[in-house]
Amino acid sequence: MKRKRGKVKIKRPTIAMIILLSIFAGMCLYALKFWNVIPDQSYTAEDFGIQTIKSETDYNKNGTDDFTDILLGARSYVQTKPAYKSAYYSGGYPPDGVGVCTDVIWKAFQNAGYSLKDLVDDDITQNLDSYTTIMQPDPNIDFRRVRNLKIFFDRNVPSLTLDVSSVEEWQPGDIVIYHNHIAIVSDKRNKNGRPYIIHNAGQPNLEEDALTRQEIIGHYRWIP
Repeated sequence: MKRKRGKVKIKRPTIAMIILLSIFAGMCLYALKFWNVIPDQSYTAEDFGIQTIKSETDYNKNGTDDFTDILLGARSYVQTKPAYKSAYYSGGYPPDGVGVCTDVIWKAFQNAGYSLKDLVDDDITQNLDSYTTIMQPDPNIDFRRVRNLKIFFDRNVPSLTLDVSSVEEWQPGDIVIYHNHIAIVSDKRNKNGRPYIIHNAGQPNLEEDALTRQEIIGHYRWIP
């Protein structure tokens, strides 16, 4: 005799399951948006009637002003997708392919013809009392420490507004410093006119809408 096959019962999702799945999907979407894995549309200064300031200096005489060179240098570096790795290196410079937030800065300056390492090392040597956290200068690492760069920029260039609502005051190539982090201001802007930053904190996209993700403690423009 043939046995009758029983019907397979398929459990329908309960309201609780639907709610949990919806919450999980929402959290995933928020995380993807927060880390700019799904980036929003970017805008330019011209879209908001903001004038882009150019430097009067072209230090490396390549036909591009310093502010633009700094911006392009930072962007070119992060496009190599350096892995985030904090380490001490003899000679100071990390090998290709790895780096931290401060490496974005010296790479950006290098593109404008400046050796940020030499500038910082010289300033520390001549003004050690100003660098209150340094007991003994170490050229292998001093220029790659955010706290030292904060002092260096405070001493050598104009300090600008920390008010992010004054979007026109934030220009491409500016330097922005947070607690234990540093970045270069991008020429891309979000829908409110606030600029993106170019930085390396180990995040998926190294040029992103993240100016206000941390508390800003310094904002500078390279006018030595």
